[in-house]
Amino acid sequence: MTTSGAAEFHWRGHRLQLLGARAAFDPRQGVLLLADLHLGKAESFQSQGIPLPSDGDGATLNTLLAVAHAHRPVQVLVLGDLIHSRLGLTADLRQKLRALPDLLGCPLRLIGGNHERGSWLEGLKQEASVAVGPLWLSHAPEPRAGLLNVCGHRHPVALIGGGADRLRLPCFAFDPTADQLVLPAFGQLTGGHPCSAGEALWLVADGAVVPWTPAPRQVGFRPGRRGPAPRRPG
Repeated sequence: MTTSGAAEFHWRGHRLQLLGARAAFDPRQGVLLLADLHLGKAESFQSQGIPLPSDGDGATLNTLLAVAHAHRPVQVLVLGDLIHSRLGLTADLRQKLRALPDLLGCPLRLIGGNHERGSWLEGLKQEASVAVGPLWLSHAPEPRAGLLNVCGHRHPVALIGGGADRLRLPCFAFDPTADQLVLPAFGQLTGGHPCSAGEALWLVADGAVVPWTPAPRQVGFRPGRRGPAPRRPG
């Protein structure tokens, strides 16, 4: 069921709202969950001589503030890869990150991701995977017995259609065999990797979240390959 761009996700009596902004909200615990913002990605590429527009961070942060103001969480938890690399940690970005908790109106927590390694973020400690109620929060997929693993890292996308009409849409992906919900990448300058067969998907399109049941060959299918396409870390 979808309401106001969100979809309801239920796991053992616990409810999450899957948001069209590519985040999840836990109304019982008041926690806003998102992953893979990759702030500073453009500047990281520019430092290596690769031209990339520098306007992605503003759109990503404005979306985050809009979601936080709409849902008024008691805390925001980023499940890794808040930044893209230390090369993109400009003075301007550091200033924005310092101001972010005040702008959100609540504490900001960060589960350390692979892109934060070797970086220091003033006032923002990189935490290990953690349990919050019935949720096990991690960056990379990390199943935990008896808990719902909510994670990022994979940047899941669904491949819809074929040929010139094929679309790549970000999605939420749930693996019922592992009790694992993977969030789409929240950042504006992020790619994506196809999902595996057997996962339940919720597409994100035009600010809405829509449950989707793919045809057997559409999930992760690529011509010339057998079976699901390989995934790479985000």
